[in-house]
Amino acid sequence: MDHRGPQKISTGTTIMAVEFDGGVVIGSDSRVSAGQSVVNCVFNKLERLHSRIYCALSGSAADAQAIADMVNYQLELHSLNMEGPPLVLAAATLVKNISYKYKEEFSAHLMVAGWDAKKGGQVYGTLGGMLTQQPFAIGGSGSTYIYGYVDSAYKPGMSREECRQFTMNAIALAMCRDGSSGGVIYLATITKEGVKEEVVVGDEIPKFYDE
Repeated sequence: MDHRGPQKISTGTTIMAVEFDGGVVIGSDSRVSAGQSVVNCVFNKLERLHSRIYCALSGSAADAQAIADMVNYQLELHSLNMEGPPLVLAAATLVKNISYKYKEEFSAHLMVAGWDAKKGGQVYGTLGGMLTQQPFAIGGSGSTYIYGYVDSAYKPGMSREECRQFTMNAIALAMCRDGSSGGVIYLATITKEGVKEEVVVGDEIPKFYDE
């Protein structure tokens, strides 16, 4: 009989976001685990916070979703008060404040990416109560395997399609090497025109020499 008690459901994961001129690409793998067991192979870790603002989830699945739900609610109220869509920075600041306020209760990291009319495409990291805007960001357990790749492959001024391929390649590489990452690749491309969501499955996932 197992006396270890319930194990926390974790999105041991790979998440990534990249800015391009006119928008952002945000992506994630889809594996959710509890200890050594995979409990969900196709969980979408990209959460919509507002019409053109998304976040990518890592850490405890329940904690990350709770933060995303709270931010979504606050942004809806903010949007009504401002009589217009919220800024990406406002969403990232909300995520940062909630994550820091409940840092003892929640075990989660949310990466925020989106588009607004003021600053265009933006990517924000919110780890540890900090708020940093970056041209691209990676996170989750799989990110430790791909720092070398993203540092060498990233080029300023990449096109929308180049950013999409860059994100897909990086997540696929992490999925090969990180036992907590896997499944399919979820992508969302966010621009002034709206959001294009896609799922990359099976033979569409990039393959590399060591597979």
